[in-house]
Amino acid sequence: MRKVEMKDILNIYEYEKVRPEKVKYITQLKKRRRVHVGDKVTFVFENFDTVWFQIQEMIRAERIVNEKDIQFEIDTYNELIPEKNQLSATMFIEIPEAEERRKLLPKLVGIHDTIYMHIGNKHTIKAVANEKSKMDYEEGKASVVHFLKWNLTPEQVEDFKKEPVRIEVSHENYKAIAEIPPEVKEELVKDLES
Repeated sequence: MRKVEMKDILNIYEYEKVRPEKVKYITQLKKRRRVHVGDKVTFVFENFDTVWFQIQEMIRAERIVNEKDIQFEIDTYNELIPEKNQLSATMFIEIPEAEERRKLLPKLVGIHDTIYMHIGNKHTIKAVANEKSKMDYEEGKASVVHFLKWNLTPEQVEDFKKEPVRIEVSHENYKAIAEIPPEVKEELVKDLES
């Protein structure tokens, strides 16, 4: 899948003109790229469009106009775009109540190391978290956002297209598993083919 380049980025003025339609498009796209696993964990699978939108929103929110600073945002968020035979997701731990969040996050340290994708009964692939996730261990509490990737072999990619696929969280304090819905799987097959 191609990465975002400077030529893809709109300046703040131009982005404001198209933003309402982009927000609507991305909202619909993310619905087709979201998987809830249990009642507190959600995965949103990333692609070129979701990352481009995130970069544009950061530029807008931070009023970034310096080309070097824009390139930094591009380089940072491009890490979320999957490579060939790879899937990439942002995992959110969703605990709306502040008090419950304060109590539960220390119990979920290392959750990023317990994420698996099961392809039929043939393959189990462990997610790989980025370096930032490893800060959980130092800070003594789980971050509410983690960036994960699954690396698939060509055989696993072919089986992914044909077999049911499930995502599992197997942390000692949070266990849940969910099948990837057909509309999400369709999106992810496109990612694996690009």
